[in-house]
Amino acid sequence: MADIPRRRFLGGAVAAGLAGALLPATSAQADIPSITADGITLVAAADGTITVKDGAGVERIRLTGFMAKDTVTGIQRTTGGTPSLITLPDGGQAIQVAYTLPAAAQGITVRGVFRVTPNRARLRWEVAGSATLIPAGFMLGRTVIAPTEPESFTALTRWNRDAGGGVPYETNAGVVYQETWGSARAYFRLGGTTPAWTNAAWIHAPATAADGGAVTEADLVLGSVRPAAGGTMGAGLPLGVEVWTDKPFSLWDGGGQPMALHAEVANGGTAARTVKLSWWARDFDGRVLKSGSVTGTVAAGSAWKQTFTVTSPSHGIVFTEVKATAGADSAFARTNLTVLPPYTYQAGADSMFGIANYPWLLKPDAAAVVGLMRRIGIKRVRISYDGGPGLPPATLNAAGIEHNIELAGIPLGGTPAEVAAWADTNTQKAIGSRADYFEVANEVNKPWMSGLTAAAYVRDGLRPVRERLTAAGAPTKVLNAGLAGMDYVWTKNFHDAGGWDLIDGFAFHPGRGNFTPDYAPPPEEWTQGNNGSYWNFLGSMRKAREMITEYGDKELWLTEAYACTKPNSWWHDTYRQAAENVLLTLALSMAEGVSCVNWYQLHDSVLGKPQMADPANAEYHFGLMNRDTSAKPSMLAYATAAKVLDQATFTRWLTFADPDLKGLLFSTPEGPVSILWSRKDGYLLNTDHEPGTGWFAAPEPWVDDWPTKTDVHVPAAGGQVRVLDCIGRERRLTPCDGKVKIRLDGAPRVYYGLTEHPDVR
Repeated sequence: MADIPRRRFLGGAVAAGLAGALLPATSAQADIPSITADGITLVAAADGTITVKDGAGVERIRLTGFMAKDTVTGIQRTTGGTPSLITLPDGGQAIQVAYTLPAAAQGITVRGVFRVTPNRARLRWEVAGSATLIPAGFMLGRTVIAPTEPESFTALTRWNRDAGGGVPYETNAGVVYQETWGSARAYFRLGGTTPAWTNAAWIHAPATAADGGAVTEADLVLGSVRPAAGGTMGAGLPLGVEVWTDKPFSLWDGGGQPMALHAEVANGGTAARTVKLSWWARDFDGRVLKSGSVTGTVAAGSAWKQTFTVTSPSHGIVFTEVKATAGADSAFARTNLTVLPPYTYQAGADSMFGIANYPWLLKPDAAAVVGLMRRIGIKRVRISYDGGPGLPPATLNAAGIEHNIELAGIPLGGTPAEVAAWADTNTQKAIGSRADYFEVANEVNKPWMSGLTAAAYVRDGLRPVRERLTAAGAPTKVLNAGLAGMDYVWTKNFHDAGGWDLIDGFAFHPGRGNFTPDYAPPPEEWTQGNNGSYWNFLGSMRKAREMITEYGDKELWLTEAYACTKPNSWWHDTYRQAAENVLLTLALSMAEGVSCVNWYQLHDSVLGKPQMADPANAEYHFGLMNRDTSAKPSMLAYATAAKVLDQATFTRWLTFADPDLKGLLFSTPEGPVSILWSRKDGYLLNTDHEPGTGWFAAPEPWVDDWPTKTDVHVPAAGGQVRVLDCIGRERRLTPCDGKVKIRLDGAPRVYYGLTEHPDVR
């Protein structure tokens, strides 16, 4: 596909020829208006209903009418219509329906225009006659005839490369509603929709303004293809590619297994194409594990499936890409395959490893999501309550996963009745959920470092909750609203307002920009703003610990911690940096005595937009997994930290003769464990970004971008030394004369088998 201009994120492909003015037409007479193309037939009934038949003549769907919305006349549903066969300006034939509306519509008119191409119907509804239409509220009516499964919704994406280089990224490419009859399928494709507004009779089908009215356009595709192919064919795109595996989260248990990568290439054009499908698979070091290509013919409005296989490593991640090329047209797709052997964690409820949001991932099912959490070492979920989003408490409890609750919406400055109502409702919800901790609201410290909301928060939120918990004799512990950054101005005002005595644990969110997690500038030097050094990790934790020492002992909670992978953004982590920083973030958290780290979040997504891409939104890119729920290297790094630190106790910071060499020493049941790294390349990341812009051509995740390597000889305890990289891959080193040679750079590594004094001088 063509390069996309730098810093431009597309909102999805638009089908050629669908947008534009209302369609003129010439009537053509027919007793029963009907149009046909390969694999599809539309037949109109006298009342304006359109029946859609597949290539075998089986009736599949009826298009029953249209619903417009207007600020003056309200909702207007068509009550019938007059069909006719028309000739379009391009010479093609279409069925037109002049719909009937009730008198209350006050002159609003609706015209439907329906045409066909192979396996596809192009659907258009033109609404006119009112200057007060609400296009966002339009709906299309449909009846699905004898489906074998309920209708399902899928958000579609398309992979893009930027003209300025960097890593590829996904953009939205519309949505589909899938209808199913055994192996046969149909897809309603739209540019956008709100699934919650769709019901058994109506699909939410928002319109765009056109010539004083509004037009809704959609496509209906028939064929035994997957949703992405249905979207490509519906949009009329030259090519589209989707890749997937049969494993939940594309996760395998161990090495030596065939990892099957499936690909489907779709031809959305009107002529058959000869397509070359090429692919590769690389490991974390960039080694090509396997690659190849195959060529085939893809008919118009159809798809072609292939499966490629690579052998799984013993542990780690495999990056894959499949590219389809036909003449000047191309499309590609990526996904990651992961190997993470099962591990039995021992820390139980004492574990500090949690998740803040998942949001709210329930695919392929609750059991799989719970199993994934257990696999990577998650022992606590930040939010769970009956009737709430995500997994209910009983499901988590059965899996041995603890849960808290966080509830927002405090009516700061509200009336006594409003405050009481909020506190009554939400305290009872917290008690009913049997949450261990109630985090009372979220990030109320805005504007940052102003301290403006602290007293009102204590008065209208925290104190009423604490009073009700005490009166009920509830064992629920209390956390303050997790602060955005270590806002010590707000915290002082919070303390002075009496809030400190009302909490059991102090919670905050140590945001981090293009700094390594161990960057700890003194608070008096923190700069504000979206790109300010206020957003640092270790310095923030140390300031929090200082205030806990001053105000009185409390548990320290990081109810959101993250390593954001917004693509090609210098302020955020690259995919490789994120994995390195996940490991170091969690190790530093244990070193600083954090009770729990709720990682934000499980997979790339935004609440309210299930599985939709949102490339320009940093909030979307916090996941340990990609949008398709395949793992980022970050997920393996989280699991590595959870395994290494499962029953660990922090011993001390290591102090090397070379001040640029850093390390943490932990005591574990397997003996001393050292986590070592170097800061010879500094604490700032992505320093070679374009000045004055947010753009940064990020390296691929298999590229090691630490330029300075330092060899050090450190004392070994005897026998071989085991080394784990940030994603948990192991190699072994053999000591010589009681020492082992290790090579350090900016990436933290875990060492088993060194003495308790690897920093001895």
